[in-house]
Amino acid sequence: MQLALFCLLGLVVAASALPQDKYTTKYDHINVEEILNNERLFNSYYKCLMGGKCTPDGLELRTHLPDALRTNCSKCSEKQKEFSDKVIKHLIDNKPEEFAALEKKYDPEGIYKNTFAPKFTKA
Repeated sequence: MQLALFCLLGLVVAASALPQDKYTTKYDHINVEEILNNERLFNSYYKCLMGGKCTPDGLELRTHLPDALRTNCSKCSEKQKEFSDKVIKHLIDNKPEEFAALEKKYDPEGIYKNTFAPKFTKA
């Protein structure tokens, strides 16, 4: 339940770091709901994040995801933070196997888990 993994799919939405310590807002207009609810689009981003072929925005996401996790999305815009929350919740609730695989790849030691888990743990 952590891993702002898609902290960035929602950050799909977000990713190329600018020198001013912020990610580009170039992708903030993306319809994250459409990506999450379309198997073809979702799988494209998922495969990219797992090391497969990427679109330019997917590559931005994959490139900056480790930094976003490490910094608790401190370089994210408010829209990107909102997107990441949607993505994480969707993965936990609807794609637990994919979430587990992404978590294993991007947070194998569980370092970031405690940062994100409380926010998404069901009461």
